[in-house]
Amino acid sequence: MTSQTRRPNPKDERREKVAQLKAEQQRAEKRRNRIVIGVAALVGLALVVPAAFIIVGEQRRQSEIAAAASEPIDGVQLFDDLGANHVTTPVDYQPTPPVGGDHHPTWQNCGFYTEPVVDEHAVHSLEHGAVWLTYAPDLPEADVATLRALTQRHPYLLVSPYDGVTGPLVASAWGVQLELDGVDDERLEPFLRAYLQGPQTPEPGAACTGGVGGA
Repeated sequence: MTSQTRRPNPKDERREKVAQLKAEQQRAEKRRNRIVIGVAALVGLALVVPAAFIIVGEQRRQSEIAAAASEPIDGVQLFDDLGANHVTTPVDYQPTPPVGGDHHPTWQNCGFYTEPVVDEHAVHSLEHGAVWLTYAPDLPEADVATLRALTQRHPYLLVSPYDGVTGPLVASAWGVQLELDGVDDERLEPFLRAYLQGPQTPEPGAACTGGVGGA
């Protein structure tokens, strides 16, 4: 009796090939998913690590500023016996820029100015807790831009040019003044931390908007 060889079923062959193709597609899909996840993880790490360094660095910088502000700041001059009457006549201030004294009933709106402001209005702002940064009219534009940016961070900061300043920049608060070497002077930020709405302020919390000037 002669045995017969069973011929393959074409349908079975197709099913087997289809199954193999699906298996290969699934393996390829898994490989792609692993690659995508790996790349995403690397990208996320590349974004997170620098951001973490920036945050930690800024926290450290703010801690250093706070520490410096809690100590006497080198070069700060203190003035007392300052009048605080409201007057509508010019005042002969000493020193200049002024750090307090009699002043106009209307304060200067805080913010950035490209033209000098009236002393008597600015002194009223100091009474409300403002710090007044007066810069030399020939200060480089890049430094002026830095001062403008500062006013965006500090609502009680008044910045304007001032004729006759002996250096590039002078910081004044009520009864307090500091001559600075420029916008990069490391004493600037501690001065702002110490004296914006500082304990020397006669009327802390009083407005620095709603007065005169369109800063």
